[in-house]
Amino acid sequence: MDIIYEDKNLILIYKEAGIATQTSRLGEEDIVSRVKNHIDKQEQKKNAYVGIINRLDQPVEGIVLLAKDPQTAAALTKQMQSGEIKKKYYAVISGNMEEELGELINFLKKDRKTNLSVITNESDKDGKRAALRYRTISSKKDSQLLEIELLTGRHHQIRVQFAGCGHPLLGDRKYGTEESLKLTDRYHCKTVALCAYELTFKHPVSKENLTYQINPEHPLIVDIIQGDKE
Repeated sequence: MDIIYEDKNLILIYKEAGIATQTSRLGEEDIVSRVKNHIDKQEQKKNAYVGIINRLDQPVEGIVLLAKDPQTAAALTKQMQSGEIKKKYYAVISGNMEEELGELINFLKKDRKTNLSVITNESDKDGKRAALRYRTISSKKDSQLLEIELLTGRHHQIRVQFAGCGHPLLGDRKYGTEESLKLTDRYHCKTVALCAYELTFKHPVSKENLTYQINPEHPLIVDIIQGDKE
């Protein structure tokens, strides 16, 4: 387990693509079970408390923040709900956005039977407002690397919103189009090209503002970033 930061109240870890943050499937490892086992061994006790603050989709890599006690979990959840916790992502989309900087605002509805979300309208009682900001980091003729700041935290939000405006993420086989999936195969993109690379929050105990970053491991994102540096 790759620990980014840890103290007696909370822990941040790197979640690789392919592992669930939390799963109900019997015998399947997830981030929560890894962290519980880590704390149990560290503190020599059983069934440690672990509270998830930010969830990442199973095919997505990045920083996950977890609380070690209910009080810390409540304080961080309050920050999350009020928008005080800032989350930034790298994403590779198919095609090019019209504007280099922009904001996407939609209303999303989750279908629990299919575990998919769809864009709906504001009048839909099941629709929830979803907002994000993006800026272009690098552009090719057929794709772009974007930096995204999530302003809300909805189910599959980034993936659904960019698919909804005609630019699905590469590697996304749930929300991709025939064209984006051809591009996915051309770039040998095996997982969703999305990385939660930065997290900013206020420590509930010390009140210190903390920002943590990771370097993405997704091959396509790495290739684009390194290519721009050369």
